Amino acid sequence: MSEVAGDQHDALSVSLGSRRLPPWFWRAAVAIMVAVALFQFSRYIFTQLSGLLLLLLVALFLSFAVEPAVDWLQDRGWKRSVATLFCFLVVFIGSGFFLFVMGGLVVDQVTELVNRAPTYLEDAASWINGTFNTELTTDRIIEQIEAYQTDLTGLAQNVGGRVLSVTGQVVGLVFKAFTVALFSYYMTSQGPKLRRNVCSVLPERNQRTVLLLWELAIQKTGGWLYSRLLLAALSSTIAWVAFSIMGLPSPLALALWLGLISQFIPAIGTYLAGALPLLVALVNNPISALWVLIFIVIYQQVENYLLSPKITSQTMDLHPAVAFGSAIAGATLLGAPGAIMALPAAGVIQAFVSTILQRHEVVDSHLVGLEEIRARDGEVAYRDAVRAVAKEEQRAQAERRNADTDDPDGP
Repeated sequence: MSEVAGDQHDALSVSLGSRRLPPWFWRAAVAIMVAVALFQFSRYIFTQLSGLLLLLLVALFLSFAVEPAVDWLQDRGWKRSVATLFCFLVVFIGSGFFLFVMGGLVVDQVTELVNRAPTYLEDAASWINGTFNTELTTDRIIEQIEAYQTDLTGLAQNVGGRVLSVTGQVVGLVFKAFTVALFSYYMTSQGPKLRRNVCSVLPERNQRTVLLLWELAIQKTGGWLYSRLLLAALSSTIAWVAFSIMGLPSPLALALWLGLISQFIPAIGTYLAGALPLLVALVNNPISALWVLIFIVIYQQVENYLLSPKITSQTMDLHPAVAFGSAIAGATLLGAPGAIMALPAAGVIQAFVSTILQRHEVVDSHLVGLEEIRARDGEVAYRDAVRAVAKEEQRAQAERRNADTDDPDGP
């Protein structure tokens, strides 16, 4: 009887023991809670520092772009700090000159618009009278404007209030530009020391990978920047001459805008750059707007087929679809800075992948051979080859069907 009672007690103990939590449960629960807390904390820190991280990324991009020029000056006997300072002064002076010229263009156009306002009012009144058979005069338009003077005064007060907001934004933008310039200066002047410090905490194999990526980033970013600057200089010079001949106001400012915006904004830069000269020409003389449009279309074709391939062939060769997709992805992630930095980043990734991947011999197939025919002989030969391949495939299928019919014991 006691043995039976003991067996029942052991069975009950095993049953209760099986319901107990395993010994690792509390350790796992604590580890999960700690991991979640660290994730939330890291997410909070990243959100708070996202602005600073973006500025650091822009500074790194700028240092990659400036470092080839600094290295070139250092090879010719300049101290690295002096060469870096000189390059950044050139960038600063060039940016200031562009903003000064564009500011002059804005002031000139606003002044021109104010001076021509009576003429525009008379033309508008004549068009309204001729279209709708009315007797509207400019005096009545002025009376209507005076009738809404109170509303205009309120609007002016609102605009005056917004001036402070705009001023604050300008100050913030200047501070961000100063921050980027400061970080970029130290990243460039202390480039070798920075790379040495980074590699000192990595094993040898990883050091080679990091240095390869760093070198590719400098080459591709610098090559992209200098090729864009050269194309922008050519475009601005030719546009300056053309706009001067057309008699457009502020031809230098319009030419600089056309050259820089069309080269440094991917995909849609040409359309944004051409819109301003077209608008200015349309306001001053509609016939000149037509000539501006013709000039932009012709020059764009010359640049796409003659100038750009020769200048960019030694710097960064990206497929147009890859460049367009990279620009969209960069703009989606980081806005305008991301769109500008996307092309050099895509070039670095492409160069790195092509460097580390092992290439193999391509098998003989019409799927790859047809593209060679198109590149070598043109579209007509390509279409003939496609038809020949289709006929050959149909003939092979017919032979297989006949073979299956003649061999009833086949599978």
